[in-house]
Amino acid sequence: MTAVIIIGGIVLLVIIIAVAIYNSLVTLRNRYKNSFSQIDVQLKRRYDLIPNLVETAKGYMKHERETLEAVINARNSALSASQKASGNPGDPAAMKDLASAETLLTGTLGRLFALAENYPELKANENMLQLQEELTSTENRVAFARQAFNDGITVYNTACEKFPHKIIAGMFNFSLAQWLESTETPEEKKAPKVSF
Repeated sequence: MTAVIIIGGIVLLVIIIAVAIYNSLVTLRNRYKNSFSQIDVQLKRRYDLIPNLVETAKGYMKHERETLEAVINARNSALSASQKASGNPGDPAAMKDLASAETLLTGTLGRLFALAENYPELKANENMLQLQEELTSTENRVAFARQAFNDGITVYNTACEKFPHKIIAGMFNFSLAQWLESTETPEEKKAPKVSF
C-alpha cells in the first residue's frame, strides 16, 4: 500500500510539473505575440502616414513620379507582409518577409527624402515637416517595440530549449519563434542623413 501511495505521489508530482511547464510556455508565447501586436500598431501608424507624405510631396515633385510610386508600392508590400506576420508572429517565413518589406520601404522613403532636398518649397512645407516628425517618432516606437518583441522571443525560445521544458514543448508542438531582424547590409544600416 505504501508503494502505491509513493508511486501515485510521484505521478501526481510529474503531472503538476508538466502542467506548470505547459502553462509557462503558453504564457511566454502569448507575451511575444502581444509584443508583436505593439509593433503592428506602430507599423500601421507608419503605413497610414506614408500616403499623406506622398500626397504632400506630389504637388512639388511633379517630375519624380517614379519615386513616389515606388514609395506607395513599397508601403503596400510592407502592409501586406505585416498583415501576414500578424496572423502568426514568430513564424520564420513571415518575419523574414516583413523584415525584407520594411527594409525596402525604408530605402524608398530615404530616396524620397533625398529627392525632397532639391525642392526648397517642399522642405519648408509645414505638412511635410510635421509628417517627417511623425514618421521619425513612429520609427523610434517601432524600434522599441521590435526590441521588446525580440526579447520576448529570446525568453520563449530559451524556455523551449531547456530541459525539461523541451520535452513538453515537443509534445505540444511549441516550435521556436523567429526574431524580427533587419535584412539591411552594414552599409544600409547607417542612418540616412535627412535635413529639411
